[in-house]
Amino acid sequence: MARANYLITALSIHIIWLLLLSKPCSALAPKTSRSFPAILIFGDSTVDTGNNNFIPTIFKANYWPYGKDFPGHVATGRFSDGKLIPDMVASKLGIKELVPPFLDPKLSDDDVKTGVSFASAGTGVDDLTAAISKVIPTMKQIDMFKNYIQRLQRIVGVDESKRIIGSALTVISVGTNDLTYNFYDIPTRQLQYNISGYQEFLQNRLQSLIKEIYQLGCRTIVVAGLPPIGCLPIQETISSPIPLNRRCLEYQNKDAEAYNQKLSKLLGSLQPQLPGSTLLYADIYTPLMDMINNPKKYGFEQTNIGCCGTGLVEAGPLCNKVIPTCEDPSKYMFWDSIHPSEATYKFVTESLLNQFSDRLN
Repeated sequence: MARANYLITALSIHIIWLLLLSKPCSALAPKTSRSFPAILIFGDSTVDTGNNNFIPTIFKANYWPYGKDFPGHVATGRFSDGKLIPDMVASKLGIKELVPPFLDPKLSDDDVKTGVSFASAGTGVDDLTAAISKVIPTMKQIDMFKNYIQRLQRIVGVDESKRIIGSALTVISVGTNDLTYNFYDIPTRQLQYNISGYQEFLQNRLQSLIKEIYQLGCRTIVVAGLPPIGCLPIQETISSPIPLNRRCLEYQNKDAEAYNQKLSKLLGSLQPQLPGSTLLYADIYTPLMDMINNPKKYGFEQTNIGCCGTGLVEAGPLCNKVIPTCEDPSKYMFWDSIHPSEATYKFVTESLLNQFSDRLN
């Protein structure tokens, strides 16, 4: 009876979370010798530095305890306890310390010149994903980018604008929500595709996104692969009726690995079609799996629950000021049941800069 009650509770909370989304309303990584004047970001909550603060969605993180370890302990809209990878990469590359959201009405001209994030938490390359959470579809982020270009041209002129965009580091991080929302947890797309077919659908959309931003002037484009989705705390909780038996879902991880292999090949074949481009596949799966398999190496005590609340289901509006948090988020791989902690992002950033140290020279 206790096991059954736990399963009902866990699934009920997750269903509530999905229904909420459907309602309207460390060692330093090596420095690269190449200089980037700006950084431009497209994608989901892994790289949204606060755009969702300015749109009518409940999928926000501009309240406590989000931002607990951010400078000034401010909740900025970043889905973590502190900084995200775009902030860390921009800092390590000497661009700036924090990457602002493009939709911030207080965005300064100086910040425009050095780059922004167009990302929107809860989105995906599949428009159905954004429709569920009422956020900005990835392809609509192109429209934001066009508005950004117009503002940049007013600030520095057309020629300098082209130089900045052509020399900028562009990052795309998206795809996890498509699989969790539309294929695993609410299997809408399973009515149309098997997993291989859905991955092909997603990567065709992603290819269109890459071509669009290339046509708008971007030349160095980093595209992140998927994480081990089956090891997200929320995914483990959904699958297991017993807390102590929660473990990574191997089939979801294998799906992510297959997606990543296809993505790496896609970028390799696409680059020759885009003269002057550098397309880089960012492997985030490997470093994250290493953290899961070797937690002590990274100082982690918990790798399958989040720091917020029970760590089993809390994320977004379910992780709020009345929910207790762990004492030291740096000992947790995950901040909430979906998103990594700042400590995890630091290790991933180090791994990424190591991966690209030669290609970015």
